[in-house]
Amino acid sequence: MIRTGRSLLMGCLLLISPLLSAAGGNSLLIPATARCTLNTLPEELPEALRVCEQAASQGDLQAAYELGEFYYDGRRAPRDLHKALSWFEQASLKGHALAQHRLGMMFFRGEGVSASNVQAYILLKMSAVNGAEEALDTADRVSAQMRRDELEIAVQVLGQIFRNYLMDLQTVESAR
Repeated sequence: MIRTGRSLLMGCLLLISPLLSAAGGNSLLIPATARCTLNTLPEELPEALRVCEQAASQGDLQAAYELGEFYYDGRRAPRDLHKALSWFEQASLKGHALAQHRLGMMFFRGEGVSASNVQAYILLKMSAVNGAEEALDTADRVSAQMRRDELEIAVQVLGQIFRNYLMDLQTVESAR
């Protein structure tokens, strides 16, 4: 159980560590980014995908999220949970709230990944902190289905994430 907690901690710390510099020292504030446009005519879709993938590869979190949604919903192309998961993970690791929310739901439902209430809960709480208010209600629904030991692990991981966040804030403030 301790090893699982450490793995979850390391993964979740990756969710917030890159944000400190990108958000002016506040790892819980996510900078706004440009959008890619995938809602195009069918004949323009290949070029739109290429442009969006290029933007996402260059760090555009919104582009990565929109690519994840594109492959997740399966309306304009066949549903591809593997590709959706990859794009959501890319945006989520850098703190994109909606990507974290969708990824949390994928872990909760076991869509393209092994179902994990602990991972789902952590991602949903991080999503809420990063601005997706609906993630709070979703996290509550997930926690209602968690065993006590699972909830304890998730709360410990979140506690460590926030302790590290507060330490980062103190370091930034003392450097000023």
